[in-house]
Amino acid sequence: MRLTADEFRKARRKSVTLMGMSGVGKTVLANRLPATRWFIYSGDYRIGTQYLREPILDNIKLRAMEVPFLRDLLRSDSIYIESNITVQNLRPISTFLGKPGDPDRGGLPLKEFRRRQELHRDAEVRAMRDVASFIEKAERIYGYKHFVNDAGGSICELGDPGALKTLIEHTVILYLEASSHDEEKLVERARREPKPMYYSPEFLRRHLPEYLEERRLDSMDDAAPDDFALWAFPRLIAHRRPLYAALAREHGYTVSAREAQDVQTEADFVDLVADAIRAGGV
Repeated sequence: MRLTADEFRKARRKSVTLMGMSGVGKTVLANRLPATRWFIYSGDYRIGTQYLREPILDNIKLRAMEVPFLRDLLRSDSIYIESNITVQNLRPISTFLGKPGDPDRGGLPLKEFRRRQELHRDAEVRAMRDVASFIEKAERIYGYKHFVNDAGGSICELGDPGALKTLIEHTVILYLEASSHDEEKLVERARREPKPMYYSPEFLRRHLPEYLEERRLDSMDDAAPDDFALWAFPRLIAHRRPLYAALAREHGYTVSAREAQDVQTEADFVDLVADAIRAGGV
């Protein structure tokens, strides 16, 4: 959505999509807005509770069936399993995504890993296509005038025209650009706690052979899952950086992650977006 800075300030209903690497501060920024006035739409929450709910539960049940005690209870319908996904706790999604590598060390065979990656991509596309309807429902049902889409880190590489069109037409896209120092902190955090990630098919085609050659492995089934996650993360940042920048340049606006961290109030947020629009020449 292209507006002038003044048009954004005066808009009766403001809608913004926050874009950037996971961990750069999108959720923190969204949560600093007054919950009585802004509807916070978490793309990841929508993915986990709507579009990946069944695959996530199937994965949990599959693991539970490996335990004889739980298997008997499940088969007799004596217990049921449900995931407790919240905006603050998205761990069931990460657990489902998993990491490629040696199954004996908790990894996923590459074929199964790719299948789950594709399911996640399709779910994220559908969640982003839902943004327009949620903007309308947020006001009609709950009375929210303003809307923030806290998008996942992989939004820049979904490659779906429909999802992108929805975001462009219905929201101001704001890219939180990480500095080199910010990126170092993200990498350090990943070293402490390697997490499952979504990787585009293009990224995997380019980097999996490189990883196997560098580690002198015959296949991903020989890899330590955490090792691949650690190796891939800095490359994922470098891969996404120009994609974010291009998307912001063509359809949105850019602020530094540091500027976003300084936001404390709703007024600060409006100033942040308006100043980004003005700096973008609109």
